[in-house]
Amino acid sequence: MEIAVDQDKCVSSGQCVLNAGEVFDQRDDDGVVELLTPAPGPEYAEQVRAAAAACPALAIHIEETE
Repeated sequence: MEIAVDQDKCVSSGQCVLNAGEVFDQRDDDGVVELLTPAPGPEYAEQVRAAAAACPALAIHIEETE
């Protein structure tokens, strides 16, 4: 799994951090998403998918890899 975020689309809702705080964070000044781990291990897959599904701006993009 590889993840990319579109910071320009982010609306700072924080759903990414609530669902996968090990993979995502938010900037202190404006709350925009920051990607901590672009290729998280399989143990985070479910949480990352939940974060992407919960993002109101659809700013999280997941590419499934083998």
